[in-house]
Amino acid sequence: MNTAKLHAVFYFRLIWITVLATIITDDHGIVQKNGVQPLSLIKANKPDMDNFINFDTINQYSAFNNNETLHPLVNVVDLSKASPRTQGRYRFGFYTVFLKDIKCGDLRYGCNYYDYEEGTLIFVAPGQMLGGDNGGEQFQPKGKVLVFHPDLIRGTALGKHIHDYTFFSYDVHEALHLSEAERKVIFDCFGKIEFELQHAIDKHSKTLIVSNIELFLNYCNRFYDRQFITREIPHKGVLEHFEAMLNGYFQSEKPQTLGLPSVGYCADELNLSANYFGDLIKKETGKSAQEYIQAKLIDTAMNLALNIHNILPVCLSNAWAKHLWNTGW
Repeated sequence: MNTAKLHAVFYFRLIWITVLATIITDDHGIVQKNGVQPLSLIKANKPDMDNFINFDTINQYSAFNNNETLHPLVNVVDLSKASPRTQGRYRFGFYTVFLKDIKCGDLRYGCNYYDYEEGTLIFVAPGQMLGGDNGGEQFQPKGKVLVFHPDLIRGTALGKHIHDYTFFSYDVHEALHLSEAERKVIFDCFGKIEFELQHAIDKHSKTLIVSNIELFLNYCNRFYDRQFITREIPHKGVLEHFEAMLNGYFQSEKPQTLGLPSVGYCADELNLSANYFGDLIKKETGKSAQEYIQAKLIDTAMNLALNIHNILPVCLSNAWAKHLWNTGW
């Protein structure tokens, strides 16, 4: 079989494998296990695990910031009550959402730094690390932090689809930048949660707290959709660069050596997190990034097949596909 036919056969086998792979992958091309994203895929850049403070419980984080723990699984922490401190690095064992009112140094997320602006929301999932270095200078934290433990939402509707809120896996430089009107909505949501925390616990408490957290997260989804449209600098030309990257990839020898490019690979090439990149492509094209890659693969294979006599019907036969699989093509 000549080189052109070998390439065509290879691409058709790759299509077949890709179809099988879609059964076990999400819209971002990340393999799922029991509906949970592997932590190793949430952050491409693993942080240095030395010299950080670990918070496993809500009480630990509340006490660290001089706040009373009104509920063991959830709190709205007022950072203005915290003692002045230097910037550090922290690992969280629960969902954490920061809304700070002042600039307090560059935050580090993985191996990257980000100039943390005022009025910015940052989302951290359990097991992730956040921190930075301001040269040892002390500052007074200010703002609000919503913290809630996975046990709070376990067995609830929110718990079943918490991973749909992919911004918990965005990098810091993909944080949510709020307008003044949006900030008022966020503070209103925080206020409702605080009201329930200060209310005597009864049979309605958990339902109302979880419902208000879900309302808050749904508003954040809306605000991120707005940011995908209005924030030009990080988004400009992403689709064009993605298309050019795929064209270059499939015209090279990489498919034969590396296989089908993953969403994580493409996102890394474009300096974006996999989830943020996947959400952005979905908003721009109506297709998931995984679907877009698969469509490009099929288009490439079809173009090759058109130039090869009789290769298309042969490769499409089930018997020949089985032969290719068994022989390791």
